[in-house]
Amino acid sequence: MGGRSYRVNQESSRIHSSRTILVLLVCLLLLAAGFSLLIGRYPSVQISSPAAIAADEMAYRLVMNLRFPRMLIAILLGMSLSAAGLVFQMIFGNPLVEPGFLGVSQGASFGAAFAIIFLGNTAALVQTSAALFAIAGLVLSYFFAHRLRYGGWVLRLVLAGIAVSALFSSGVGILKYMADPLSQLPEITFWLLGGLSSSTWGKFLSILPVVTISLVVLLLLRWRLNLLSLSDAAAFSLGASPRVERGVLLGAAVLAVASVISVSGMVTWVGLIVPHIARRLFGADSRVTLPATLLIGGLFTLLCDDLARILLPGEIPLGVITSLLGAIGFIFLLSMTGIRSQR
Repeated sequence: MGGRSYRVNQESSRIHSSRTILVLLVCLLLLAAGFSLLIGRYPSVQISSPAAIAADEMAYRLVMNLRFPRMLIAILLGMSLSAAGLVFQMIFGNPLVEPGFLGVSQGASFGAAFAIIFLGNTAALVQTSAALFAIAGLVLSYFFAHRLRYGGWVLRLVLAGIAVSALFSSGVGILKYMADPLSQLPEITFWLLGGLSSSTWGKFLSILPVVTISLVVLLLLRWRLNLLSLSDAAAFSLGASPRVERGVLLGAAVLAVASVISVSGMVTWVGLIVPHIARRLFGADSRVTLPATLLIGGLFTLLCDDLARILLPGEIPLGVITSLLGAIGFIFLLSMTGIRSQR
């Protein structure tokens, strides 16, 4: 009786602690969002308060038309990449996979490069082409996985994803070789480095519906990730339909990623490092870890974008900052705890 009471008290304490940390993360994200609106190369004295912003027309336009949509896109970008990373890691039982694992990132890169060279290099066409080819990466991975006759379904999907990524990567190399070195090649290179300098309300509104629906689906089904991290036989015995539910979760994750990277370009390491941080704080239960991953991902990417804007007189590509901090953080986590398979 005493042992049961101790376990109940321990579980209650753990839940209370998790809720406290989640509330703290929400507060930190809100503070970081407000801070992001106030920093930059424009004199901070003139945008130090809402009243000061309203009194200065240039400051008002700067904050509302440039910094505000950029801040929102940065948060959506971090949330989408992080949530997708957690979904991929739990479904594939591999803590080293990230959202580009099924050819999604390389497909988006190919689509952007293709649009820059052949479709006129307008922002809308580049964004649309990148999103479509990112989704094509997932479709091709599933198609080739069905054609393979080696191993189980998860292994076939992994192998197909590696092959599709390699194909798109080769295609990007060919397109870069074909590109005009004075006009098109710099545009492709800049897109591949990732960044939010061209963020607008139009871009934010164009990705908001898909990202919102995708993240809501992931949140509603987050408890199923605990089952899908088991073997297919174990998941089926517990009432899950592994292949169908895996497809729904992967599809929602890929749609979110395809939408955000179509406006940000290639931003790496977020989907790899943030799920590890969330598991470190909250454990492996996806019912708690997924919401935490969303908050940490949004906070991490927003702070990285702030650093990209203020570290140097010229803006640093966001992908460079996320890669640098992500790699350092990953090494730190490895040195502390090690990384173990999810299965």
